[in-house]
Amino acid sequence: MSKSPSEAECAYAPVVREPLSAEAAADVAGKLKALSDPVRLRLFSLVASHAGGEACVCDISANLDVSQPTISHHLKVLKEAGLLAAERRASWVYYSVVPHTLRSLAAVLDVADDGALT
Repeated sequence: MSKSPSEAECAYAPVVREPLSAEAAADVAGKLKALSDPVRLRLFSLVASHAGGEACVCDISANLDVSQPTISHHLKVLKEAGLLAAERRASWVYYSVVPHTLRSLAAVLDVADDGALT
């Protein structure tokens, strides 16, 4: 039985408040690894900030100095890491950020409430 997005988010308390479980650490590390490449981080940002919250390769490829196959590869890595969702419409694939995944990453890195790192 898989966890709902809200249940999964609860497993990701800020690291300054409590240690991550082995499962949560592996999950977060995979997502951060996918984002650690500058091209992938930029692609993620381009999709996340695109009007309407989704973008196809044709919308974002002009902003990058890499080939279309390279862009497609990086989008695939982001999708496999659970950071992007993809939906085919005719001959185009539209990508959008997976909201609960983004919230989980934000929760793990949040330090605003307890100020432990001030």
